[in-house]
Amino acid sequence: MASSTLICDSEPWKELRVHVEDIKKTHLRDLMNDTSRCHSMMMEFDGILLDYSRQRATTGTLNKLFNLAEAARVKEKINRMFNGERINSTENRSVLHVALRAPGDAVINSDGKNVVPEVWQVLDKIRDFSERVRSGAWVGATGKALKDVVAIGIGGSFLGPLFVHTALQTEAEAIECARGRQLRFLANVDPIDVARNITGLNPETTLVVVVSKTFTTAETMLNARTLREWISSALGPQAVAKHMVAVSTNLKLVEQFGIDPNNAFAFWDWVGGRYSVCSAVGVLPLSLQYGFPIVEKFLKGASSVDQHFYSAPFEKNVPVLLGLLSVWNVSFLGYSARAILPYSQALEKFAPHIQQVSMESNGKGVSIDGVPLPYETGEIDFGEPGTNGQHSFYQLIHQGRVIPCDFIGVVKSQQPVYLKDEVVSNHDELMSNFFAQPDALAYGKTPEQLRKENVAEYLVSHKTFSGNRPSLSILLPSLNAYNIGQLLAIYEHRVAVQGFVWGINSFDQWGVELGKSLASQVRKQLHASRKKGESVEGFNFSTKTLITTYLEASADVPSDPSTLLPKI
Repeated sequence: MASSTLICDSEPWKELRVHVEDIKKTHLRDLMNDTSRCHSMMMEFDGILLDYSRQRATTGTLNKLFNLAEAARVKEKINRMFNGERINSTENRSVLHVALRAPGDAVINSDGKNVVPEVWQVLDKIRDFSERVRSGAWVGATGKALKDVVAIGIGGSFLGPLFVHTALQTEAEAIECARGRQLRFLANVDPIDVARNITGLNPETTLVVVVSKTFTTAETMLNARTLREWISSALGPQAVAKHMVAVSTNLKLVEQFGIDPNNAFAFWDWVGGRYSVCSAVGVLPLSLQYGFPIVEKFLKGASSVDQHFYSAPFEKNVPVLLGLLSVWNVSFLGYSARAILPYSQALEKFAPHIQQVSMESNGKGVSIDGVPLPYETGEIDFGEPGTNGQHSFYQLIHQGRVIPCDFIGVVKSQQPVYLKDEVVSNHDELMSNFFAQPDALAYGKTPEQLRKENVAEYLVSHKTFSGNRPSLSILLPSLNAYNIGQLLAIYEHRVAVQGFVWGINSFDQWGVELGKSLASQVRKQLHASRKKGESVEGFNFSTKTLITTYLEASADVPSDPSTLLPKI
């Protein structure tokens, strides 16, 4: 077990605490006038430009953060992750999502065994299966080609694949590869989500992918049984084997469910759910929609960043820099939230995915050794694509709470539009905001500037912008499968760096368990009340009242209902 000494007891942490007072005396207006500083805070990697000059930091701050990383043994922890050591100590697991996108000739060991050949066995199986479905060699029970896919999963089995799918939907090459096909994601156990996902679909042309490592996840399996009934009621029970496949490690339950175990695609316990989009969890449904060659480009983009993260010196390492700056903002400047603002509608599902990657990973209150932490960890992540967000929550960001912002821009639009006689193209209009907003946050607007503009005195305070609000900018060359993979890996590793510094386990998620266990008690009560008329017992007054009210108001629900599927 590692030492239980907390990072806040280290000299670099204490030095940064003192350094905060120096930073408080500065303003980004002044810091941005230092051209050499700004130059040192811009870097390029594999076509991506990172500009973090609008952070409330000096070159001295960065040096102190590098010292902090050394005290936290960040490089050692990165090496341990890539070497397959069981750094997820509370679950006694390796953390090897990097192996999911490693080249076939790479060597990444777990328990002394190279896992890359196993990864590629699954990838090759996905390549073969997806090509058979897409070519029409694999057909449904009535002989019709399977053109529509519904992927059932929740949390990490849903958010990551949905983000990538949404980003690819409007990319030119991906559009051609997906022509005539549909991919939908069923996550919520709410029957409305079921209704929305099967609306307009024909069971004869639909393939269902059930994603559950253990094949026991309550919401996922209820949704899976619902779609099994949808298929069986239309085509007969024997059709399930042709219309349902699984991503799971529990072949016994897969077979009991009615899915041929040969049509189950494996992943491993060293793949955390929120880090699983590069496993069969994401690769299978995305390959069915876009073809394996497109998805392979996505994997290569992620792998490029993996190698950069592993080998680049910290002062030129994109995920490390981003992770250290986040620690600076959270633990020293006291900013508890972060806005992720992609200036691309194709990235509309990126922030929801990173919410889980970040908040489920780093929302911890004890160290990896179980010691209560005297400092805050994690960030509240949220975001919307620009310019939509500008007309929503930017008011608070500009004149309310200070929230560090990640601005993500793309040089070449996936779908350029040009209108004759317009001042700029649609994409240039979008990017005008991308370039302007960080400066507006950094510089603000002073009362003196407003008075020079003859603004009425009673409005001066209302129109004053304090500025000094940190942000960083990431500029991608385009938004193809490769770039999407790059972006994903940058944020995954950024989160890991934060956790490595804070001394927490970023790869377990015990915080999601308690609510689920309490829900099982409620489930038993609802069953007993519906089927046997039993009164509500064993809950506090508030919960008992709520459940009783719910049961009384929904008394028309039959105690022994026949099957009813959505009517949309």
